[in-house]
Amino acid sequence: MSPSQVIEAHGVRLRPFRAEDIPDVVDGLADPVSQRFMTGLPSPYTEVDARWWIDAGAPAAWTDGGAAYAIADPATDRLLGTVGLSNPVPARGQAEIGYWVRPAARGRGVARAATRALSEHAFANGTARLELLTHAENGPSQRVAVAAGFRYEGSRRSAGSARDAGRHDLLAWVRLAGDPPAPAPRLLPDLPDGVLTDQVVALRPLAPGDAELMYRLHSRPDVVANQAPPVPPTREAIERRCRLAESGWLTGEIARLLVTDVATGAPAGSCGLSYTEVSSAEGSVGYALLPEWRGRGYATRAVRLLAGWAFGPVGMARLTAGTVPDNTASHRVLERVGFQREAVARGRLPGLAGARLDDLTFALLPPDLR
Repeated sequence: MSPSQVIEAHGVRLRPFRAEDIPDVVDGLADPVSQRFMTGLPSPYTEVDARWWIDAGAPAAWTDGGAAYAIADPATDRLLGTVGLSNPVPARGQAEIGYWVRPAARGRGVARAATRALSEHAFANGTARLELLTHAENGPSQRVAVAAGFRYEGSRRSAGSARDAGRHDLLAWVRLAGDPPAPAPRLLPDLPDGVLTDQVVALRPLAPGDAELMYRLHSRPDVVANQAPPVPPTREAIERRCRLAESGWLTGEIARLLVTDVATGAPAGSCGLSYTEVSSAEGSVGYALLPEWRGRGYATRAVRLLAGWAFGPVGMARLTAGTVPDNTASHRVLERVGFQREAVARGRLPGLAGARLDDLTFALLPPDLR
C-alpha cells in the first residue's frame, strides 16, 4: 500500500492528510467520546497535536508498515474521521485496524464504510487477518466491527491502558481475508424495532441509565435470597453490568432487558436470556420484578415474550430456567408459560459459608410455549 494512494469505496474516500484537515482533526479528537476511549490522546487535544499527527504521526504509521488515512466525504473532500492499520505482524500476515469519526459525522455509517474499504484494500494487498480491538463499554464501536464483518474472538485481558495508569480488558474482533463481506453473524440479534411487547408489558435492552433501578431491584433481600450464592451485589457491580449490557448482547454473552409497564412507561423489573450451550441451541432465562408489580401476571408476560423471541429470531431450540426449590412463585410463572419441571440437581449451586444449594430446573420446548 502507498501513502499517496486514494481509495474510493462504499461511499467514502480514503486519502492522505492535508494541513487544512487540522481543525477537523481537533474537532474529532478533542471530543469527550474520543477522549474517553482513545486514552493515548493528549488532553486537551489542540491544533499543535493535530499538526504533529499530520506532519509526523501519520507518516510514521506508514514507515512502521501500517497505514493512516483521512476519511473524507467524496462530495466535498472534507475530513470526516480517520482509519488506519497498526501493529503489523508480517510473519502472520496480520495487522490491527482502528478508526475514529467526527461527532457531526457519527450515525451515518462512515466508520463502517471506511473499515470495510480499508479491510478489502488490505486483503487485496496480502493481509490475511485483521484485528479490531474495542473498549468493552464502547458499544457503537463494537457495532461498527460487526457491521464490517468482524467476528468476536474473545477478551484481551488488561490489554488497554487508562489515563489513571490503570489497565482494562479489550475485546478482540477479527476478520479474515476469506470471510464474506456481509455483517458478521450474531448469536443474539437486536430486538425487532428495538422492543418486545404484548401491549401490556414491554422489554427493551438494559442501558447505563438503568443502574439505580437495577441496584434497587437486585439488592432486595427477597431477590437476593433466590439467587446463588445469596449475596447482594455492590452498586459498582450493578453500574458496570449496565454499562456492559450492550457489549454482552453484541458478543453473544447475554441479552439483558428491562421490563416496563406499557401504559405508564414505569420500570417493573428485569429479565435476561443467554446461551447455555450454543452447539445444541439451548438457552437459559432469568427474571425479577419489583414488589409493586408482582401478582399482575407481568413476570409471566415477560418470560413469554422472551421465550417467543428466543425460539424465533434467536433460533434457540430449548430453554431452561434454574430455581431454588422453595421459590414457588417463580415456579408458577414458569409453569404458566409452559415450562415443565425436569430435574433437581442436588448441591449444584453455591450457598453461604461453604453450603450448597439444590437447583430445580424447568425446561421449555417450542411446542410447549403457551
